[in-house]
Amino acid sequence: MKTKIIATLGPASDTLEVMIELLHAGVDVFRINLSHQGPAEWRQRVATARLAGRRTGRMPALLFDLQGPKIRTGETPPEGIQLRKGEEIVLTNSFSQCAEGLIFINFEGLVTDTRVGEKILIDDGKISLIVKKADAADRLIATVESGGLLTSRKGVNFPETRLQVPALTEADKENIKLAVEMEADWLALSFVRQPADIVELRKLLAETGAIHQPAVIAKIEKPEAVENFSAILDVTDAVMIARGDLGVEVPFERLPIIQKEIIKKCIASAKPVIVATQMLEAMMTNLQPTRAEINDIANSVLDGADALMLSGETAAGQHPVEAVKTMQRVIDRIELQGEIYNRGTVPTPSTTGRFITDTLILNASQLADETGAKAITAYTNTGYTAFKLAGHRPRAKIFIFTDNPWLPVRLKLVWGIEALFLPKPSKTVDYTELMRQALARNRWLDSGDLVIHLASFPLSAKGKTNMLHLASI
Repeated sequence: MKTKIIATLGPASDTLEVMIELLHAGVDVFRINLSHQGPAEWRQRVATARLAGRRTGRMPALLFDLQGPKIRTGETPPEGIQLRKGEEIVLTNSFSQCAEGLIFINFEGLVTDTRVGEKILIDDGKISLIVKKADAADRLIATVESGGLLTSRKGVNFPETRLQVPALTEADKENIKLAVEMEADWLALSFVRQPADIVELRKLLAETGAIHQPAVIAKIEKPEAVENFSAILDVTDAVMIARGDLGVEVPFERLPIIQKEIIKKCIASAKPVIVATQMLEAMMTNLQPTRAEINDIANSVLDGADALMLSGETAAGQHPVEAVKTMQRVIDRIELQGEIYNRGTVPTPSTTGRFITDTLILNASQLADETGAKAITAYTNTGYTAFKLAGHRPRAKIFIFTDNPWLPVRLKLVWGIEALFLPKPSKTVDYTELMRQALARNRWLDSGDLVIHLASFPLSAKGKTNMLHLASI
């Protein structure tokens, strides 16, 4: 399998037994959602996930997802509040409770940032309000455009408003330290709007002083992030297309094209891209997915996503393992289609000093296709060669060897890569022989299979990739 699977952990998947089943079913990455529960529960999940990895021999990568400045309504009466089309209601940020005709929203800029005529959406757009006027320093009057039953602590979106909120809350800053302490492999930043948001996160990570720091994922879920995407892509390590909030913040008919364009740009930049939200929503309660969900998974694989993410399906759904198995079945079938392969871009001379390396990586991918080579191997310390190889989407298997103990698990998120820890030998001939022995020992290849080796020469110099070698097992 080339496309990776991310499963969110939660009450439905907290036990060791279920995590083991999830890993056997095909999960590569476990997501820890920092929007729910607290440090004690997160620590327990991490410990159990790593134990499940040791028990199965399939150590998962751990993705910590920061909550960000999530705007929500307040608590309602147990029976909820019925909002009817056409009625006027008061919105305020001064009370903690909602009541008939009054909705509390935990956003300081509620009055100062919004304008008359702008929409406010609640509960993933199920309830729609139109701002009519500011009634006081802490009150808005709004008209219900689309009503429904409002219950406690629903998410609020301002699709037409430029919100003046920081990307990182004080809680996020504390959770960044916690993620570093628990040796997270990936850290996702919610509600990214501009490159400076990622730069700020990297600064906070650096201030921890930790040797091992998580790689950064930019969650694309705001219109500003779509507008600034190219600049954001330049400074992030990976991207998540968070279709829940994004599908509310932008016109829903734009979402499929935005997804395709983001994936295309990520592949061209050799940066992992995750498609997330409602991929198998029906399996929260049903054993069978809808046909539309199957097509959604298939199209995301055909688009070239590195990973597909399950959220509530594995965190709180009734059939977490069956959801993963369903996703795995669809991925396996769609990956038989030839159009998902050989997507790479031709490198151009640059000032980065990577032109020779990039050219060899491209040629390795093309040569593998022309010769029918079963695998491409590379030895890397930083992971640069691994990400670049995956960006070309070769049909051949990609085996990455490294002396960096953190890299094999981090690469679990990346398309098509199987990574192993292997101390670096002093001679290239030893390196290729050790590689072949490892491939044969794990029964990944058969005798006579062609393999393309990428390496830096001399190996002891730890330089950039500058050698391509075609051989057989």
